Amino acid sequence: MKTNAIRHDRSHPSGLDRTDRKLLRLLAERADRSYAELSKLVNLSPPAVHERVKRLRRDGVIQGIVAKLDGEKIGCPLLAFIHVATEGWGMTRPILALQELADVEEIHTVTGDTCLILKVRSASPASLEKLLSRIQEIEGVRATQSYVALGTYLERGPMPDLPDSSGE
Repeated sequence: MKTNAIRHDRSHPSGLDRTDRKLLRLLAERADRSYAELSKLVNLSPPAVHERVKRLRRDGVIQGIVAKLDGEKIGCPLLAFIHVATEGWGMTRPILALQELADVEEIHTVTGDTCLILKVRSASPASLEKLLSRIQEIEGVRATQSYVALGTYLERGPMPDLPDSSGE
């Protein structure tokens, strides 16, 4: 059987073509790039890049553009992950209310030995302790377990893959 006739120009399973994925990767690396700069990097005209970015926003692929802040420089040098064990389903109103606290960056439901994982940045061990105390006072919370990060070597959002150009 001959395999040379297999087509390699099919779209990616995500529905995004190689140019979309390259644009997304470039924006994920540095969201302040101009359409002119992006157009040179993906070999399209600035208006074509603008239209693609508009479509990616409209389709919810790009959910927002945010400034990445340095926790230490804004007074929150302590990065920690808090595992929260609850009775029953973990996403109660009081747990969801934690999203209003500046220290809480992320809330995830998970499988395994815990129900929820929170990513938090605090000003000090004392402020982390205060947050833990607040979490433990929530009805239905059985226990918390904290992991303080000593260093961060990679921190980013999702990145689209870029398979080699010979076969997508």
